[in-house]
Amino acid sequence: MKLKAYIVDDEPLAREELKYLLNQSKQVEVVGESDFADGALRDIARLKPDIVFLDIELDEENGLDLAKQLEKLNPTPAIVVATAYDEYALQAFDTNAIDYILKPFGEERIMHTLEKLRNLQKIGKGVPVPYYLKNDRNGKIAVSANDKIVLLSFDEILFFESFEGKCIIKTLKQEYKINEALVEVEKKVNHAQFLRVHRSYIVNLDHIEEIQPWFNSTCNLIMKDSSRVPVSRTYMKELKRIIGF
Repeated sequence: MKLKAYIVDDEPLAREELKYLLNQSKQVEVVGESDFADGALRDIARLKPDIVFLDIELDEENGLDLAKQLEKLNPTPAIVVATAYDEYALQAFDTNAIDYILKPFGEERIMHTLEKLRNLQKIGKGVPVPYYLKNDRNGKIAVSANDKIVLLSFDEILFFESFEGKCIIKTLKQEYKINEALVEVEKKVNHAQFLRVHRSYIVNLDHIEEIQPWFNSTCNLIMKDSSRVPVSRTYMKELKRIIGF
């Protein structure tokens, strides 16, 4: 079955170029297009495309604002930010963007984007929303890294750490950064698996290797990678209750 696509771009030539490449792929039916945000939002709500190719710089409008409005639709389309500007990448992935492609478009790059969407659909059995966490033990979180989207299972995450108002995700292999505050992450993670132990840390209980007493009735958690996570007095009682020590 072909993917249904919608294009939002205020440059007619750019829309035509993208339509041509999508049609060449034989995987996509372009069901609509628009050069301004309000018209696009109405069309997308009605047409329910699988994927929206969205320019950032629309005429006197910001495409990222439209992307945030699209998140409220049901079903939510996957978004590909298609622009001539590379400085908006992190902002784009704060929305439900699955990819970020730069003009002029190339056939190989478009095919890569379509393949990414197909793979994400297989994993999520539907269009995923990057940076949203599924509230179950087998949930995943999608993060952007090196121009790719990496799907991390909750099970491979050691801890979340607050850093400059954002969040670092530490796994056994490496670190990732997401533009989401720790307090927002805490609302979404599975509380049978994760526990806040400090104002700056949420840990995966399954990856605690050792508990080392510290001063003033606090302790440090030694994780599977030997990293140390402090536990503040505020959270000691709950940790003791759950761990049973």
